[in-house]
Amino acid sequence: MRTVTVLVVFAILMAACQAAFAQKRSADDEVYDRVRQRLAADRDVKGGGIDVDVKDGVVTLRGTVREDKQKTRAEHIARKTKGVKQVVNQLVVELVPTHTPGS
Repeated sequence: MRTVTVLVVFAILMAACQAAFAQKRSADDEVYDRVRQRLAADRDVKGGGIDVDVKDGVVTLRGTVREDKQKTRAEHIARKTKGVKQVVNQLVVELVPTHTPGS
């Protein structure tokens, strides 16, 4: 009976430890969240159309933006975010064709 009690207590402790480790977020997850929040809050960038990937503190920005200003600003925001070691800017400026009357 004593062995069963010890095993049950051990199993409960193991489950509690696993839950604690599962809740602990990685540094890359935190950097990802910070970069995404800052991009979304910026009036020039607005976070739309930009995919963010973080690996070992290196942030990669992918996607399309409408203006070169947005590309530059997104890189600057990411670079100035706590925990970012390097930024790889793969954003593409996709010019929106202007609509002319009668076309």
